[in-house]
Amino acid sequence: MEIRWAHKQDLSQILAHDQWVEKEALTGKIERGEVAVCIEDGAFAGWLRWGLFWDNTPFVSMLHLLPEYRGRGIGTQMMAFWEKEMEDRGYPLLMTSTSSSETSQHFYQKLGYAAVGSFLPPGEPLELIFLKII
Repeated sequence: MEIRWAHKQDLSQILAHDQWVEKEALTGKIERGEVAVCIEDGAFAGWLRWGLFWDNTPFVSMLHLLPEYRGRGIGTQMMAFWEKEMEDRGYPLLMTSTSSSETSQHFYQKLGYAAVGSFLPPGEPLELIFLKII
C-alpha cells in the first residue's frame, strides 16, 4: 500500500468518486498539497482532503475509501500519514467533523479526537466537530 500526496495525474480518479468538490477547487488543493491518496496493489483506494480552519488549524474535510477498501485499517493509516505531516509542520491542533448519523464519529474518537461542538445544517443531520491536540 502507498499513501502519498496527490499529483495532477490523480485528479480524474478522485473526481470520478468525489462529488463534494468542484474540479477547480480540487486542482488547487492538489497543487497546495492538501490532498493525499491511497494506492493499494496499483489501484486507487481513496483520498483525504484537508484545509485550514480559521486559516490556522488543519481540518480534514474528507476522508473517503472506496467500499472494497473499508475496514482494513487504511483510513487509520491515512490519518496517521496526515497527522505526522501536520505535526512536522508544527501545528498543535487538528480538527475534523462528521455527521452524527455516520459511524465515522467512532473512528475519529478511536484516533484520539474529542467532540468539541456541533452545528445543524438546514435539512441535514447534526454535524459533530472533533479536535485533537498533538
